[in-house]
Amino acid sequence: MEITNLTKKPLSVPLPAGKRLFLGPGKSGQINWKAAERPAVQALIESGEVKVSQEGKKGTKAKGVARIDTHAPSYTGSFYSNH
Repeated sequence: MEITNLTKKPLSVPLPAGKRLFLGPGKSGQINWKAAERPAVQALIESGEVKVSQEGKKGTKAKGVARIDTHAPSYTGSFYSNH
């Protein structure tokens, strides 16, 4: 499923397992049906801030930049510097 931010401000969409999807203004990202059924996501849909749609074509890529926060620890320095 594709979720699109219809506002002119960045949004943080709550996902299952404590994750969040960050969408910039007018940007899209991918979520699953379980995430789309969450009350917080349904509230965003009803308010008109986001639109959720089925992916129309196989291989369609989401437009724009979306980032999922998995609460991973942050590291200092370059991760790949020793490889």
